[in-house]
Amino acid sequence: MSVSLSSYRQQWFTDSASLRREILAGIVVAMALIPEAIGFSIIAGVDPRVGLYASVAIAMVVAVTGGRTGMISAATAAVAVLVIPLVRDHGVEYLFAATILMGLIQIVAGLLRLDLLMQFVSRSVITGFVNALAILIFMAQLPQLINVGWETYAMVAGGLAIIYLLPRLTKAVPSPLIAILTLSAISIGFGLPVNTVGDMGKLPEGLPTFALPNVPLTWATLQIILPYSLTMSAVGLLESLLTAQIVDDMTDTDSDKQRECAGQGGANIVAAFFGGMGGCAMIGQSVINVTSGGRGRLSTFTAGAFLLFLLAVLGPFVGQVPMPALVAVMIMVSIGTFSWNSIGNLRRHPPTSSIVMLTTVIVVVATHDLSQGVLAGVLLSGVFFAGKVRRMFAVEREVSADGRTATYRVTGQIFFASVDRFTRAFQTENEVGHVLIDVSAAHFWDISGVGALDKIVAKLRREGRNVEVVGYNRASADIIDKFALHDKTGVEIGMVPH
Repeated sequence: MSVSLSSYRQQWFTDSASLRREILAGIVVAMALIPEAIGFSIIAGVDPRVGLYASVAIAMVVAVTGGRTGMISAATAAVAVLVIPLVRDHGVEYLFAATILMGLIQIVAGLLRLDLLMQFVSRSVITGFVNALAILIFMAQLPQLINVGWETYAMVAGGLAIIYLLPRLTKAVPSPLIAILTLSAISIGFGLPVNTVGDMGKLPEGLPTFALPNVPLTWATLQIILPYSLTMSAVGLLESLLTAQIVDDMTDTDSDKQRECAGQGGANIVAAFFGGMGGCAMIGQSVINVTSGGRGRLSTFTAGAFLLFLLAVLGPFVGQVPMPALVAVMIMVSIGTFSWNSIGNLRRHPPTSSIVMLTTVIVVVATHDLSQGVLAGVLLSGVFFAGKVRRMFAVEREVSADGRTATYRVTGQIFFASVDRFTRAFQTENEVGHVLIDVSAAHFWDISGVGALDKIVAKLRREGRNVEVVGYNRASADIIDKFALHDKTGVEIGMVPH
């Protein structure tokens, strides 16, 4: 988690050109955060201020404490949907308390290096996660495109034209920002009948204030909030770590996942103290930031700081921003997020990889729950991997010229998924007096494999055969010595170094 002071300074301050890009990218993100934060507040059943203040606090704190520069974190739907019963049954103060506990759990997760669990998430699952999120981002725009006038469609088309065509002329200013400003000027100037940000909910007035959650500090309170906090922290970290990996790939840079876990936790604690809900990294906003030129911590901090400025000073003007402008930006995000080459890869990649990717997409889109889709993908990947390793296994039997010794040469991985084939490969020996089991080309992974070997040796000895096992590699010998029940004579003598 350590980082040098010079490296940390470079993550904030670079040359003047990149400084301008960082600030402009943060402004674009801030504009796009407003309707989403309001929408997530509505989902959770709380005042719009709760989502907006959370987005301000989380973005600004994560910019300082996070481990993935250029990534945007704020209030999210993934967390909002989890707290609906808590808010409904106990009120918003319990939400703040649960968010504080959520942050503490995430800090502990960082200290315990739970970020290393990301190593078990395959590329197919990440691709499915990205594609599903792109689909969900597009689907979230559909309510703004149904039962509306032609003006809305014209503005969305115009916004997309600006976003995609302006970069051919100049990249000095992010095209999404120009699209938002241009369409806002047209909508306000001509009084067009389109939905605005203000139609989604009343924007807060003034600055957020520090306050402790108004809940009793009792065991009963902990029992109420702990299940929600555990779920929120797990989903928040999962989405944040997956988004960090995606930003890693987009920018061809590495990130400190352990620091990101702790940084997310600290940001959620601060958000709760200032009247905000829990949140995590947002892939959509992160894509906006990266494609707009944001790479460092300043763009993330600017997103939170400018959002606070908009709410505190320019609230009435922000409320007039037309939703079609923001819909155009989010459609751009959806198109840019989707992994289009994954469609062609369905035929080129192994069928199991394609099945894992499609399963992740289907479960996420069907449940609107990213964690369930990723869990389904990871479990399916594990099943396919175990099946593949299981097939990489063979046992060959050879009888000596004098017919007195039967040699079994075992090749491959011996673990819980292959023990059945392992035990069935040894037949009843009625003719020979000595059985030699050569495992020099095999590896014992777990106690299931050790138990299978015990069973084989015991069976042969009950039949009156002299059994010798040779060729253990170092790791297999260690697990055999520790857990095997049969007489291990010959283990050390026959051990071969690997």
